[in-house]
Amino acid sequence: MTEKIAMTVDEAADISGIGRNTLRQLIRWKMMPTLKVGRKVLIRTEDLNRFLELNRNSNLRNQAEVHPLRLLN
Repeated sequence: MTEKIAMTVDEAADISGIGRNTLRQLIRWKMMPTLKVGRKVLIRTEDLNRFLELNRNSNLRNQAEVHPLRLLN
């Protein structure tokens, strides 16, 4: 089985252990980059892994402690 390159917010929450509401809040705060396809919001697996590594030991519910994942333009 191949790994998905992108997943829904619910799938990302299940895989990462981050609560769905917390993950949605991170997206609203523009901390987690997403891709919108119609009404569906997708998170790239690679971006989720990088975000988790970047925010090791951070309280993801406290906006001041979260390091945003910035993508290269």
